[in-house]
Amino acid sequence: MIATGGLAWFLGELAALAHIVIAASVTVHVLLYKRNVGTSISWMGIAWLSPFVGGLLYYAFGVNRVKRRALRLRRKRSHTFLVDEVTPDAPDAGPLTPLEYAIGRLTGLSAEPGNKIELLRNGDNTYPAMLAAIDAAEASVGLCSYIFRDDEAGMPFIEALIRAHRRGVQVRVLIDGIGGGYFRSGTYSRLHEAGVPVDRFLHSYVPWKTPFLNLRNHRKLMVVDGRVAFTGGINIGHENLLATNPPHPVRDTHFRLEGPVVEQLTEAFADDWLYETGERLLDDAWFPDLCPVGDAIARVITSGPDEDLEQIEFAMLHAISCARRSIRVVTPYFLPPDILATALSLAAMRGVAVDVVVPENSNHMVLDWARRAPLRTVLEAGCRVWLLPAPFDHSKLMMIDEAWSLIGSANWDIRSLRLNFELNVEIQNEAFARRLGEVASNGRLLTLAEVEGASLARRLRDNAARLMQPYL
Repeated sequence: MIATGGLAWFLGELAALAHIVIAASVTVHVLLYKRNVGTSISWMGIAWLSPFVGGLLYYAFGVNRVKRRALRLRRKRSHTFLVDEVTPDAPDAGPLTPLEYAIGRLTGLSAEPGNKIELLRNGDNTYPAMLAAIDAAEASVGLCSYIFRDDEAGMPFIEALIRAHRRGVQVRVLIDGIGGGYFRSGTYSRLHEAGVPVDRFLHSYVPWKTPFLNLRNHRKLMVVDGRVAFTGGINIGHENLLATNPPHPVRDTHFRLEGPVVEQLTEAFADDWLYETGERLLDDAWFPDLCPVGDAIARVITSGPDEDLEQIEFAMLHAISCARRSIRVVTPYFLPPDILATALSLAAMRGVAVDVVVPENSNHMVLDWARRAPLRTVLEAGCRVWLLPAPFDHSKLMMIDEAWSLIGSANWDIRSLRLNFELNVEIQNEAFARRLGEVASNGRLLTLAEVEGASLARRLRDNAARLMQPYL
């Protein structure tokens, strides 16, 4: 009995010591690498108050081990941004010149003139254009998609990619490891069996080989021959084909781009492919010489939990601060970081017309609950919030003064702006901005009285849901 009791005492003391070591290690790591005070306190509290479990949770969800396995391509690019090529206080500087300067400093890329941008609505218009581009490809096709189903929408893409591969085109396909189906990806299996180079981003069935379980590659990007690119909000799935009356229809907006900015888009795809596979895409099949083809100025803005952390969020903040007349935001989910909601509020207070357009009901009920607090913040400041009726609109758009636009994959939520790998494109063109403003109608105006009139049970539910937003 004495020996057994002594062993139990020893094991208890050993467990207590192990807990202290683990919690202390978490605390040191948090203090060194976490910038947000609230997040830091939460993780340290979990580590100390939940022995072993807290440390395991932090290892799985709190440690950012997603670093590029190799340096960026570091190609000799003609579009590398030079700090002194635009100055915000130049004599002929317009109201958006400081924005161009700031985003150049932020991204290291210059705004490329001479681009042509075509707006495509829903899968009904987008998919045929993308399939035609694949079938016309002569040298290369790079496709990255968060969701890529092997259904009636995805099968034509799978078949077109296989055809391109068989006729000698360099085809590379990247599917997100979670959004594309964690346990099974029919698209991956079909392409792999056909010999098409395909990979699943940050995917592993072995937990300790999954570097960060809470990350997604949310980018939607296709580049063909290094000359034509498609990007925006559309995934590849039956729900985007509205003409077929799917059970859960999704409206969305995508874009076809030509011109010098395609080089930046191709480089974004090549960087993701390099990270996931180790293969460098550097030859002329991917990076041909490009000539001006239109009158839009464009620049790529990427973000991710590695070297591009918060770039898109910072670009949004710069754009809001430069707005003089109007700001229009169209997003399927509105749960921005507090600083973005505050920036919109301050813009409204200084007389800028701020419109936020969101679906009345999205495809994520909990996200709809969680958005109550940020919507109340902007409504109190004088922003207008419009609720779009069904079908669910998945577009992600931002327009400033009907002159500057931001398009791409990023939602206005913490997951997109802090956790996901995202890709957006800024466009400087007044005609394009006006056209973009017509995409999503205003819908129904949400009032502050409606938000404040919610019952106590609903307010508790909504505020509790907001605490979960980084993991939704």
